[in-house]
Amino acid sequence: MFQSLKRLALALPLAALSLGAVAVAASPAAAQLFDPETATLDNGMEVVVITNDRLPVVTHMVWYRVGGADEPRGKSGIAHFLEHLLFKGTTNAPEGEFSDAIRRVGGSENAFTSYDYTAYFQNVPVSALEEMMRYEADRMVNLDIDESDIGPERDVILEERRSRVDNNPAALFREQVQAATYLHYPYRIPLIGWKHEMERLGLRDALDFYDRWYTPSNAILVVAGDVTLADVLPLAEKTYGQIPARAVPPRERSVEPPQLAERRLEMTSDQVAQPSFSRRYLAPGYNWGDTEHAYPLQILAEVLSGGATGRLYRSLVVEQKIAASAGAWYSPDGVGPSGFGFYGSPRPGGDIGAVEAAIDAEIATLLADGVTQEEVDRAIARVTAAAVYARDGVSGPARIFGLALATGQTVEDVEAWPARIAEVTAEQVNAAARAVFRQDQSVTGILRPAPVTDRQEG
Repeated sequence: MFQSLKRLALALPLAALSLGAVAVAASPAAAQLFDPETATLDNGMEVVVITNDRLPVVTHMVWYRVGGADEPRGKSGIAHFLEHLLFKGTTNAPEGEFSDAIRRVGGSENAFTSYDYTAYFQNVPVSALEEMMRYEADRMVNLDIDESDIGPERDVILEERRSRVDNNPAALFREQVQAATYLHYPYRIPLIGWKHEMERLGLRDALDFYDRWYTPSNAILVVAGDVTLADVLPLAEKTYGQIPARAVPPRERSVEPPQLAERRLEMTSDQVAQPSFSRRYLAPGYNWGDTEHAYPLQILAEVLSGGATGRLYRSLVVEQKIAASAGAWYSPDGVGPSGFGFYGSPRPGGDIGAVEAAIDAEIATLLADGVTQEEVDRAIARVTAAAVYARDGVSGPARIFGLALATGQTVEDVEAWPARIAEVTAEQVNAAARAVFRQDQSVTGILRPAPVTDRQEG
């Protein structure tokens, strides 16, 4: 499966919510709730263990620091394609054996590809952990595929594109908006790939990508559940530790040039029932640009879009009654440029122009008057309260640390999130808004129903 870097439906991105999961109170002590244990194998593979003894289960994850933004030019979709091919079997375990072993113990598995990472995981009883590590270490180096595997699996992902993107006007339009958001940075290319390039992906493309990036020094092992580092490390050394060290090349990412002109896209479709508005601004994140704005922007997203109490929903939906939905989102995670976005849709029969004008007015008011410290304090409380529950699970903490380490953060950054969020001031939020909400680095999108006269009869 593939996942978009931007999640328009969320008021806060996964990274913000998941990093917020370490917080119960805004104090240095609260920042140590996960208290992970870490180690590094001799071959360079990082190991993170988050102990949770509530249930005798574990989430076992391997994250690779490679994703769609690392693909060779003209090979879009190869990262996601290779993710599929890794389920084809190895020289030691034929196709299906690994999955059968997971099913026998009542476990589950999956994988996902993003722009900056690819991850594989299993949720299993603690007793099955060593077996999972053995199988996962095996497919890190012993993938066994040939030409007979390529065509059928390529057809699978082409059908995935047809069903998820090509037959969905909203998805097609998001793809166009994404491409317009970045002038040169590879986030502009669809994760699943452009169809004409996907159709040409071959065996050599997959093997070259595998040989280049799938190695212990480019991987992070994250285990969360009823185990400690003392339990996990000997197993990791016995499995992953036996793989020889091999260096990986540096990530070759293009540099996003200055954006000097706002962009506007409009699209109509007879499959669209209700128009929608979106606006994206290029924004710094944890690892790119003016990173000091990342935490204030997370709070700003909550002020604007914190459910029924957020500024946008309260103004457009409750008070003005011109919108069926309205909100904002921000994604700070990622190696490259992030984005801050707004969205809205009118009530049935309503005017999309009125929704756009109302959101523009809210942005103008924000830039002129700013937010108050009281709003910021309430947003901090809501973010930490909403996120706290993730620490009680098993898979959530594993994803938190895997995502952070795969995109350039550290364990210390994750643990410090509550304290850093608690220190955000209204002045910082207002400075971040002024730095980011610039029309010359924005993309506005309007998706409309086709006029009645243009719709097919039948």
